[in-house]
Amino acid sequence: MGGLRQLTPATRSLAIAAVVVIALLGSAFAIGRGLAPTGDPHTSNATTPHSPDQPAPSDDGTTTARERDGDTAAAPEPTPSSDYYDEGTQRTTETSAVALTFDDGPDPQYTPHVLSSLRAYGVTATFCVTGENASAYPELVQAIVADGHTLCNHTWNHDIALGSRSPDEIRSDLIRTSNAIHAAVPNAPITYYRQPGGAWTYSIVSAVEELGMIPLHWTIDPRDWESPGADHITTTVLEGVEPGSIVLLHDAGGPREDTVDALNRILPELTARFLVTGLTPDAT
Repeated sequence: MGGLRQLTPATRSLAIAAVVVIALLGSAFAIGRGLAPTGDPHTSNATTPHSPDQPAPSDDGTTTARERDGDTAAAPEPTPSSDYYDEGTQRTTETSAVALTFDDGPDPQYTPHVLSSLRAYGVTATFCVTGENASAYPELVQAIVADGHTLCNHTWNHDIALGSRSPDEIRSDLIRTSNAIHAAVPNAPITYYRQPGGAWTYSIVSAVEELGMIPLHWTIDPRDWESPGADHITTTVLEGVEPGSIVLLHDAGGPREDTVDALNRILPELTARFLVTGLTPDAT
């Protein structure tokens, strides 16, 4: 500052003003850096589906169990227009009851066994059926409804990537699936929709609600689609269940002997501890 005293008053004022401006600019830059995001941008509340009910592609490029079975639809990578999104999905029964749900059917080998076991214990459940299977096995859809179970739309052919498609394509798939179900059971309500893999997106949730259905997720996933053994499935369900739980199981989509075996072990204890019933078909 000693040098400033040698300047004229006008020049000294200009110099001081310049110093103040430079200091202010430096402060603004520092504040801006502090507010800027670090690392990868956050595009969603999750970058992978919650407890997917079918495997996504592996990072090393190897095929998944579902791809080996001939279904090559894979979960899309999240993008700004198609992030995984689970706002508005139902994850509990919202009562003290427990709900069993069965995905991917109906299947002529396993669905009859599941229906028989549920009937033996006086339990109703919720069946999330694909349009393709409903069209192929309408008599099984009829049997599901005849036993008092609730129906759920599960896309035409288990399309995990459906949420990345256009709104028109999403609506078309859901309507086509519901039409196939209603071809078998014309008056049965289709109250719920479950997204394969749990790969929810905003577009999916919006279309489901627009069509008058409830987006249905789950509470407990024993990953029975991996065929982990009946012991694992049984233990995971019975140790994790609590009032309001929605249990995810499968009656199709691959070998389901483990699930059928586990169900016969689960039902005696589950029905002794909880009211086990299908989700309300007139919830909408």
